[in-house]
Amino acid sequence: MPYVTPSHPAPSPGRPRRGGRWSRTVSALAAAVTLATGAALLSPATEARAAVAPKAAAALERVSNFGANPGALTMYVHRPAALPAKAPVVVALHGCTQSAQLYADNSGLNTFADRHGFLVVYAETTTANNANKCFNWFQPGDTRRGQGEAASIRQMVAHATTAYGTDPAKAHVTGLSAGGAMTSVMLAAYPEVFAAGAVVAGIPYGCGVDVVSAFSCMSPGADRTPAAWAQAVRDAHPGFAGPWPRVAIWHGDNDATVAPRNADELRDQWTAVHGLGQTPSRTSTIGPNNTRRSEYGPTPGQAAVEVDKVPGIGHGTPVAPGSGPEQCGATGTQHFIASICSSYWITEFFGLDGTTTEPPVDPPTDPPTDPPTEPAACWTASNYEHVRAGRATTTGSYAYAKGSGQNLGLYNTFVTHTLKESPAGHYTIATGSCP
Repeated sequence: MPYVTPSHPAPSPGRPRRGGRWSRTVSALAAAVTLATGAALLSPATEARAAVAPKAAAALERVSNFGANPGALTMYVHRPAALPAKAPVVVALHGCTQSAQLYADNSGLNTFADRHGFLVVYAETTTANNANKCFNWFQPGDTRRGQGEAASIRQMVAHATTAYGTDPAKAHVTGLSAGGAMTSVMLAAYPEVFAAGAVVAGIPYGCGVDVVSAFSCMSPGADRTPAAWAQAVRDAHPGFAGPWPRVAIWHGDNDATVAPRNADELRDQWTAVHGLGQTPSRTSTIGPNNTRRSEYGPTPGQAAVEVDKVPGIGHGTPVAPGSGPEQCGATGTQHFIASICSSYWITEFFGLDGTTTEPPVDPPTDPPTDPPTEPAACWTASNYEHVRAGRATTTGSYAYAKGSGQNLGLYNTFVTHTLKESPAGHYTIATGSCP
């Protein structure tokens, strides 16, 4: 199938594109447009079940200097009191409007890190990157290997190896919503770094390449062939021959923000990457709510791809507050929904619970060092084209240079600037001075 045609029109000359922050009172259409701009890949609070406030949690440890950081992200870690040598590491990516600490307090990941002895790295974005603290999963400057936010997250994994002694062959990544979409980015751009990933309410890699296409990717979703989706992944790291990361896909049946068909498209993408068909090898139900699990791959318990469709919930991370062995998390804030402890099952899928053994994974081909410094590059274009190319972002009617946050003026086709990129993913105004 061909790539989807954006259903939201581009801004017309002289009429700047309008945007706004998420509000419970805005109409569904206005909310969808806001979501497409990265303002919030989140849904109304009515999707939460009985609210349970998180227990007092230890503050995450901030890592002030983890190496090259072209995406201008912040790194935090949760380190168990007894972290073994060569421990696994899980990278966790929060959703829009969230923080690393909020995600840690509610998702339940730290419960299993303490129980099984692995490090959790929480990457956090800022309002300077995106007005509503979304990872820029649809901006080319942040989703390509060696650039922007993707390069910063990869550097955090490298730093975890050198600073905390984690095993580079046991790195994993998971995230919610925009963080789930960014999980897809990391698995495609750095397949040699991650043994496995879990995408929660996310989007296939290569779907959104600008604001307009991001809108369509979220809802109704893009319909492409498995071969086309797989090619997008292979193009992210040309020449990589595997082994490819294992992928778990979690999605609520009633998600009105990121259409549930995205779970099927993600399945198509990663089964095709692994050379598998789209008919499951095994099906079952798990958890107290009979979440429907489909596994793809010849080895029971070691599926290359797994899809977990959670009945009766909307957009968010499924959690199950309590102290039982399969319980975790809290629902005291939006987008953590009482249902099933997804972190328990994700930890099991990663092979970190001590009951399964992951298949051997080749060590990373990239050494844990800073991404190479590229020479400065310059582009002269309208603000509209800068945004489409991922060199700028929008808030309201204005465009801002990615990285530096400099105000470029009105977001339309009439305002033109020259932008210089140095380092990768960081843009500054260089009109009249760029070579």
